[in-house]
Amino acid sequence: MKQQVEVKELKEGKYVLADDEPCVIKSIQKSKPGKHGSAKARIEAVGIFDGQKRSIISSVSAKTYVPIVERKSAQVLSISGNIAQLMDMETYTTFELTIADEYKERVAEGKDITYIEAMGKMKIDLR
Repeated sequence: MKQQVEVKELKEGKYVLADDEPCVIKSIQKSKPGKHGSAKARIEAVGIFDGQKRSIISSVSAKTYVPIVERKSAQVLSISGNIAQLMDMETYTTFELTIADEYKERVAEGKDITYIEAMGKMKIDLR
């Protein structure tokens, strides 16, 4: 799921699609319009799921896509190795996600956690 917005509406901390990958915007620099051209924007972003840095250079009046990122809650049913079996608290569907190394101590059976879902991908996200 994605929606189309103008580049000038984007802000730091929001999401943008770069190379068909949902990313968090880390910085935006906008230049002034020149004698024969329009204002440009340089967007530095980091991928939500892969952590890669990406940059987008575009006209401020151009349109770009923004992913619809949903933050949901789930309960941990079981843990085997670095894979957790989770149950969504709204739909009661069960699924499995890998536990990132930084969240190993904070994920336990029977505990409620939050996860991110965007563009058909899911990731555990504890803040």
